[in-house]
Amino acid sequence: MGRAMADDRASGNIMAADKVAAFATFERDLLDDLIPYIEKNYPAETTRERRAIAGLSMGGGQSLNFGLGNLDKFAWIGGFSSAPNTKMPDQLLPNPDTAKDKIKLLWISCGDEDRLLTISERTRDYMVEHKVPHIFYKEPGKHDFKVWKNDLFNFSQLLFVSK
Repeated sequence: MGRAMADDRASGNIMAADKVAAFATFERDLLDDLIPYIEKNYPAETTRERRAIAGLSMGGGQSLNFGLGNLDKFAWIGGFSSAPNTKMPDQLLPNPDTAKDKIKLLWISCGDEDRLLTISERTRDYMVEHKVPHIFYKEPGKHDFKVWKNDLFNFSQLLFVSK
């Protein structure tokens, strides 16, 4: 859960203004602090072409938000059952033509019985409309780890494959 606030538990109204703002705050923590720390202290690849971001549910929304919003940092992006914190598609990718050459893999997936399927479908529809290469994977299942484990397995098989 990438929510940068003192009490980051998923309790109460998870879409309250302060909790939603904390998801956005985590973007800065990730980009300004966590990634530079990892690159400084570990033998990590440092190019965008070798960096992926993916997540499930609220983390799926964040992965799409952060990844598509920072194509100078991420080339491989996966959103599994992305939640209501996912930006509207025209905000996720306001300049789809400039993004086409930057995205190595955009993976959008969701279970066919997941109540959040419409969020993934609206993102897919936008990508189709603007001819942005992506994979949309709808599989049997709900909003649960059976679906997400399969999504992660399939997504990870495609990471860092030469294009």
